[in-house]
Amino acid sequence: MLVANFLNPVDEDDDGEDEQNVGEDEVLQEVLQEHLGLPTTQSDEEDDDQLPQPTDQGLGFIRSNPRAPKPRKLGLTEMRGPYYSAYGTRHLEDVLETVGGYVDGLKFAGGSFEVMPEGRVREMIEVAHRNGVYVSTGGFIEHLLTHADVHNVVDRYLRKCKDLGFDVVELSSGFLSFPPDDWLRLVEKVQKHGLKPKPELGIQFGAGGDTETSALESTGTSDPSKLVEMGRKFISAGVEIMMIESEGITGNVQTWRTDVIQKILSDLPMENVMFKAAEPKVFNWYVREFGVNVNLFVDHSQVVQLACLRSGIWGMADTFGKVVSFRDGN
Repeated sequence: MLVANFLNPVDEDDDGEDEQNVGEDEVLQEVLQEHLGLPTTQSDEEDDDQLPQPTDQGLGFIRSNPRAPKPRKLGLTEMRGPYYSAYGTRHLEDVLETVGGYVDGLKFAGGSFEVMPEGRVREMIEVAHRNGVYVSTGGFIEHLLTHADVHNVVDRYLRKCKDLGFDVVELSSGFLSFPPDDWLRLVEKVQKHGLKPKPELGIQFGAGGDTETSALESTGTSDPSKLVEMGRKFISAGVEIMMIESEGITGNVQTWRTDVIQKILSDLPMENVMFKAAEPKVFNWYVREFGVNVNLFVDHSQVVQLACLRSGIWGMADTFGKVVSFRDGN
């Protein structure tokens, strides 16, 4: 209370001493700030809503690969929301307060928002937006496409997504046989609701769930050229970015299909694709092979590890001290 009284003196009838008191108060404020650790008064010119950026970091003198400021189109990191482990605003705030400059998107996987209280979902979306992080629905629409009166159900779903504050609607069909023209119509419908469609493409039917490797192998995979052709159609329809499913490529396979990845990045612009890579050995390989600009989806528990890898300050045996870039800031 004594400190508070010094910083906010009660006005008295000594009007003649006002100017002198102001000067003394400023000196006292500086002394208290220096010795008691009180916060400084923020000027009107400072921006309370400044987004966390990769430049706001660490020791300040360690060499690391510079990152483009948010919002960016390359080197995106989208992280998984509550799914394999439950968390809410407190954990999300911890992640974004510490490494928010390296996180671009938050994805509610597997329809997880459907089993959470609506108020908590809204709060998490608000926390993400305050930190310059877009929010994706994940591929829940795949479940809705099996409903009766599908047009009405999808419209209601998209209106609710908009109301909740979602930015991106992922459009997956890993478990469904879905005609390409219908997929494009769904893209258009999402756009008309003021949301960004994010189709999910893959070569493995039945991908996106918890199916055993043996079951996926018995199903077989499709030709990568089919994926690429569909990707071109999506880009022509105004899709900004597509998710590449990991099953059949780096997930649930005996041998990675690196040829598929090479074909995708040879035929489609890197800024238009994001790879699921929620295993350290997988995202380590992507960064090693394609550099820091590759767009990746990882688990929330892996964000720091990926940030260190992209920055070139840590890595595995094949990437430690080897991940570099050549751009302004180096």
